[in-house]
Amino acid sequence: MDIRAGATSQDMVENRTFDEIAAGDSAVLRRTLVQQDIDLLAVISGGSSGGEGASAGPMVAGLVSLLVATDLPGPGGMTLAQELVFHGPVAAGDALVLTLAVTGRVAETRELVLSCECRTEAGRAVASGTIHVRAPDEKIRRPRVELPDIRMSRHERFRALMAEAASSAPPVAAVAHPCSAPAIAAAVEAADAGIVVPILIGPQRKIEQAAREAGVALDRFRLIDAPHSHAAAEEAVALVRRGEASLLMKGSLHTDELLHAVLDRSKGLRTERRLSHVYLMDVPGHPRPLLVTDAAVNIAPDLAIKRDIIQNAIDLAHAMGIALPKVAILSAVETINPKLASTLDAAALCKMADRGQITGGLVDGPLAFDNAVSVEAAREKGIVSPVAGEADILVVPDLEAGNILAKQLTFLAEADAAGVVLGARVPIILTSRADAERTRLASCAVAAKLARVRLAAAGGEAGA
Repeated sequence: MDIRAGATSQDMVENRTFDEIAAGDSAVLRRTLVQQDIDLLAVISGGSSGGEGASAGPMVAGLVSLLVATDLPGPGGMTLAQELVFHGPVAAGDALVLTLAVTGRVAETRELVLSCECRTEAGRAVASGTIHVRAPDEKIRRPRVELPDIRMSRHERFRALMAEAASSAPPVAAVAHPCSAPAIAAAVEAADAGIVVPILIGPQRKIEQAAREAGVALDRFRLIDAPHSHAAAEEAVALVRRGEASLLMKGSLHTDELLHAVLDRSKGLRTERRLSHVYLMDVPGHPRPLLVTDAAVNIAPDLAIKRDIIQNAIDLAHAMGIALPKVAILSAVETINPKLASTLDAAALCKMADRGQITGGLVDGPLAFDNAVSVEAAREKGIVSPVAGEADILVVPDLEAGNILAKQLTFLAEADAAGVVLGARVPIILTSRADAERTRLASCAVAAKLARVRLAAAGGEAGA
């Protein structure tokens, strides 16, 4: 009896009993390997097989078990022995064809002898041998088990970003008030990785104490004594103004202290743009990185500020190699609703883009989050847009929404997140004590890449 109303044959798995199986019967399984297959195998084997390829043994053995459990003989069958020879490794992209064929039957024990051959579609031999299976006596038909949706991150995008940053002359970063062990460690990590050359600014005694707590040496770094955090922020900004640094990095002072010095009208680093924060997020399973803005600086931005937020993010996307970024203005719905201010802002921002007030990207909105990142969701809603489902930049209505979205992606989707503040004369690196080392280094790498792009455009040197 079918236990699920409306179930189709594709939803069900049905076995073949010993009496229903004859010599010569066969079953075929085709599977194109993806990198996640290799990664999962490496996790199961304790990291002993991974990287560019994997041993054929565990992979073929798993596919054999799958084919036995679902087809020949199916549910109720039991593998007794495998006698296989493996002819070479497998790798992501290999299209495997596994064939099992019945070569012998033992009625007394209900045992089947199966020949096994696994090849790539191109004909390369992967494995061959014999499988011994006990077939069931009773007919079994049951719902097909749905496998869990497993998402893995190898942090490849961030690793590539950090490797690229380390391959060029590192820019100088003015580090304001690195007077805690995590703050000094972040600066030293970035220096050790070849991403930045830090200048440490703050009370010398406190910096040295923090270095001792972090277990790092300071003899190779320039250290500028400043009496307190306010003075450290001002001196860090002054270094940038004098051209001695091309990046600004937050130490253990409060973000507001650093940005107060940046925004000083006479001695700061203001431009015609509003400051805004952008998270570069690498979400496992998503085909492209996402830029989420603004989740850290502007609490309730008006239309003019949102225009700057978008333009800052577009400029960063260009620096990251995205020639024409797709910008989704997020709201709760994808239609204009006069009672929902974010939809009105989205409509106005799209028209501003049409009139050249926002340049360098494709802007559309309002879009709900699902319609911005999922082609299927956008198609289901009948949304026709070059941005829907393929957004590179997600512009949130306010800081609360951005903060919630970024932290959901980080803690529930296990996304990597690197953050940078834009809109000043130089990029500003904001790190948190809770950030992983990879996040801190990636934040420095994003800022360093943007600094090099700007210096190259101005004809300068990043290590100046």
